[in-house]
Amino acid sequence: MKIAVASMGNMVAGHFGHCENFNIYEVENQEIVSEKSIPNPGHKPGFLPNFLNDMGVNVIVSGGMGAGAIEIFSEKKIEVVTGASGIAKNAAQNFVKGSLKSTGTVCNHHEHSDGCADH
Repeated sequence: MKIAVASMGNMVAGHFGHCENFNIYEVENQEIVSEKSIPNPGHKPGFLPNFLNDMGVNVIVSGGMGAGAIEIFSEKKIEVVTGASGIAKNAAQNFVKGSLKSTGTVCNHHEHSDGCADH
């Protein structure tokens, strides 16, 4: 399984599309076996879900996310977990353990710069 965490450095980003980077964790037998960070290639409608799908991501974790991105991830059979916060690796580990559940945080506008998780 491959988990992508939308991040600001090593912290979970408040908004998926405006993150600085994606921390990618490969999981085997309930353990993280590798991790890497890739820069966000740009926030264009519909691009990032397809980009992460092409990388083989199975789960995306973020603070908040727009409904359009959630819909594309769902079409690609990629699980979306919103409402996360804190250290990215901890969020991935908590997902693997089953203790990180999506709050369903959906961002409805893009005027903000971060703080989607507060809506």
